[in-house]
Amino acid sequence: MKTLLESVQQYVDLRRALGFKLLDHGAYLRDFAAFLVQHGTTSITADLALRWAVLPQGVTPAWWARRLGMARSFAQYRLAEDPATQVPPTGMIPRRVGHRAPYLYTDEEVCRLLRAARGLRSRTGLRPWTFPTLFGLLAVTGLRVGEGIRLCDEDVDLAEGILTIRETKFRKSRLVPIHTTTQRHLRRYVRERDKRCACRVDRRFFVSDRGTRLSRGMVNETFVSLSRRIGLRGPNDHDGPRLHDLRHRFAVRTLLQWYRDGVDVQRHLPELATYLGHTDVGNTYWYLSAIPELFELAMNRSDKTRRQGDSFSS
Repeated sequence: MKTLLESVQQYVDLRRALGFKLLDHGAYLRDFAAFLVQHGTTSITADLALRWAVLPQGVTPAWWARRLGMARSFAQYRLAEDPATQVPPTGMIPRRVGHRAPYLYTDEEVCRLLRAARGLRSRTGLRPWTFPTLFGLLAVTGLRVGEGIRLCDEDVDLAEGILTIRETKFRKSRLVPIHTTTQRHLRRYVRERDKRCACRVDRRFFVSDRGTRLSRGMVNETFVSLSRRIGLRGPNDHDGPRLHDLRHRFAVRTLLQWYRDGVDVQRHLPELATYLGHTDVGNTYWYLSAIPELFELAMNRSDKTRRQGDSFSS
């Protein structure tokens, strides 16, 4: 019978050959294998899978559920080799369903988050550059967290001011223009990154102190720690404002500004949907009903348009 680590590698290789990206699965499943060995077994049990899944503190239940999902899928594969394997049942960690009401950060809260990130401890001095630059980029572009983490050097064109977001959610790619001030901050990060971490082992644009790619778990845990430090969460809160809410903030602020400037929002919504990488413009329309201020502005604009139409027809 293959060792756990051999099975992990074969499982990941097989899934990737079938077209799945599995960017972080290999590292997490190797950690899971080491956890099992530490507990004196090479056979997966539902109890140990659950205990491993909930190890990270200060994260949401959705992240625990994702970790357990990785362990469950691997257990289904491992069962063919090890009959003693237990496949964890679904529903052990329930995921949230439906849209979660977004938290709309104020400018002052975003500034506090970035200031706190600049104070992160670091062996090389790179973390105080990596995390505020990454968080700031998410705030001003509305990128998904995974999209920011996966950016490679060739995806960031600072001469033209264009980010290339490759095969992201739903396997779609898109170009995202960035402001000159954002370009300036990214150039400064590149200088500091290359000075402090000359021996990068990955071509990702944002890297860790060791020059390796950032994992979603690492970024989320850093964000939660900072959000507690600045009072966005209580000291022991597992729930609260998320990094993903920076994306909501970008979308809402864009729509609010359009309404205040008298822009034809209905006409330009598909442009915002494309910029955000929504495959269905209905996902962008959701903001109009989810945010009270936007809903009121949309209704007022609709009433004004209807009254103007009535006056023309009379």
